[in-house]
Amino acid sequence: MKLPHAWSKPTPLFDDERLVSCAGLVPVMALAEQAGLTELITERVKVASNRVASAGANPAGKVTSIIAGMAASADSIDDLDVIRSGGMKRLFTEVYAPATLGQFLREFTHGHTSQLASVARAHLVNLVERTELLAGIETQAYVDIDSLLRPVYGHAKQGASFGHTKISGKQVLRKGLSPLATTISTRHSAPVVAGIRLRAGKAGSGKSAASMVRDAVKTARQAGARGPILVRGDSAYGTGPVVNACLRAGVQFSFVLAKNPAVVRAIATIPAEAWRPVTYPGAFTDPDTGELISDAEVAEVEFTAFASTEHPVTARLVVRRVRDQTRLEELFPVWRHHPFFTNSDEPTLEADLTHRRHAVIETVFADLIDGPLAHMPSGRFASNCAWALCAMIAHNLLRAADSLDPAQPAVARGATLRRQIVHVPARLARPQRRPVLHLPAHWPWANRWLAIWAGVFGHANAPPQPA
Repeated sequence: MKLPHAWSKPTPLFDDERLVSCAGLVPVMALAEQAGLTELITERVKVASNRVASAGANPAGKVTSIIAGMAASADSIDDLDVIRSGGMKRLFTEVYAPATLGQFLREFTHGHTSQLASVARAHLVNLVERTELLAGIETQAYVDIDSLLRPVYGHAKQGASFGHTKISGKQVLRKGLSPLATTISTRHSAPVVAGIRLRAGKAGSGKSAASMVRDAVKTARQAGARGPILVRGDSAYGTGPVVNACLRAGVQFSFVLAKNPAVVRAIATIPAEAWRPVTYPGAFTDPDTGELISDAEVAEVEFTAFASTEHPVTARLVVRRVRDQTRLEELFPVWRHHPFFTNSDEPTLEADLTHRRHAVIETVFADLIDGPLAHMPSGRFASNCAWALCAMIAHNLLRAADSLDPAQPAVARGATLRRQIVHVPARLARPQRRPVLHLPAHWPWANRWLAIWAGVFGHANAPPQPA
């Protein structure tokens, strides 16, 4: 591409009041309203202003402004100004300035964040009813739980402290805040956020996990999960309180167990003939013997966990062993064992494959880090809690909009959805006082955009077809 010579000295002017930089917010925010977002916030969130009399006024308009800004790639309070450019105020009402929104967030307390959390869960349930967001949830649902550490800097971040995290596979100590999140997914849909709770950076990964699991299971059932629900997590959540919370909720569990003498003794009792090769991507069959060549094998044994506590649990200990590639010169194979504890009724090999899909929660974390949770924008802990909850609503909203396109599987990354669906420039016109959005000709994702528009407004109100 080259710039014509006549444009060697162009004159840029930021003066057009009818240009819209994020026309995709129209169907996205309309879908949020159809799922009752404004009504839920008005009904459940009551912010009493302690500093400025008007700071807590109209929480519905301010929260939806924050969510719209996040859907348009805002990752800080100042970035929320993106919703006020050009003709955005002609498309939307109750569009607030970043200073007003920051002042509103600073009014939040722990009680207000609990109110907003209930809004986020109820809105997710409404989105599932309105769209195909969790297709197949009535047959099988998966609840995953995990945490991450978001780094912060300076001395003004309330609640920030040093905690352990992994960077390039190495454990490092880093100052930050630690969100704990739960997700819901199915065999046919990408995961959505069922709950998110902000904690101090030094908080243990399993802190508050039992209550988060209970809330996520309740949300899954409200969203239509009539069949089995499987809760998955790593070793930080393979604890007595979390496992017993799953049993009391009547759901299945699959958690990694930390190595201890009891687990090691149980693994040693597995007979040699019980090990079976597991089919991972890349495994192949030996043409001479017909055996599966794989670097992993799986077996199981009955095991009683938490035997020294008041609530021991007896279930299956499924163990995956992998040949230690650093000790191949040994006379006998040296194996590394990876056990997890489950009460699912799947066969051993299928249970192992299902448990490994717990890593799907990392795709949600990647979306959040690449979007609203790139920063913790406020110095107040409760404000950052509210920011994380708004990020949850924005993430689920984009996922729901993506599911309205029947021609595409709803598995796109959040950054992809923002680039293809939200960041569509448009010119706003009003012939006969009827708003019309003139979108770019030959937009590469025009058909997808129109499918989402039709899913929200119906075919009768769809804009002109692309050229």
